[in-house]
Amino acid sequence: MIHVKTKFDRPSEDAIQRLSKFSSATVHEAQGRKGALSSRIKPIERSMTFCGPAVTVVCAPRDNLMLQVAIHYAQKGDVVLVAAGEYEEAGTFGDVLGNAMKAKGLAGMVTDSGVRDTKDLIELGLPVFSGSVCIKGTVKETIGPINHPLVFGDEIVYPGDVLLGDADGVVVVRKDEIEEVIRLSQARVDAEDDLIRRYKDGGTTIELCKLTDVLKAKGLLVEDAELEPAL
Repeated sequence: MIHVKTKFDRPSEDAIQRLSKFSSATVHEAQGRKGALSSRIKPIERSMTFCGPAVTVVCAPRDNLMLQVAIHYAQKGDVVLVAAGEYEEAGTFGDVLGNAMKAKGLAGMVTDSGVRDTKDLIELGLPVFSGSVCIKGTVKETIGPINHPLVFGDEIVYPGDVLLGDADGVVVVRKDEIEEVIRLSQARVDAEDDLIRRYKDGGTTIELCKLTDVLKAKGLLVEDAELEPAL
């Protein structure tokens, strides 16, 4: 029997808002280089960003029946995450469903399949991230689970986990780890800001990244070096 779960715990709106100020790369690094979805998944327009709890849905390839069910039950601020077998030759989502999501106040859409009507979706202003763009249509025949743990590429996503997307990609944060990830992300931003400041003040990559001993240990020789440290 296929189950659709309509209730699950979500992080607070405040926590989601605080996480949203960080980039996907920063969050990925801060939480131990984990949570990155496939690098195939990119926004249809580079300025698109989102941050919100995941509504997980499994669709059969070339079939968007359960996507429509997921949109029906999703709540304002949610991000719909669709696993459709990484099938790229189908436009499982377009401007009609985009308007349905926009009207409900959903935060975004992520699919490992294809989307279409990208010009209209960009004008709509709904963040849409996909594995491809394809004009081919779909059917509405196959049922599947909604709001169960979902395997998406190399990651497992649980309903209510937070998805954050920007021009570089999408990262998932466990809902019970969000406060710690926010703390670690801020610490990383502060450290990088300090590093950038020191570069502007004349610091070098070898010096500030403490690479001298590493490079010497690996046997790197630099001929005619005019800058310190000379290896």
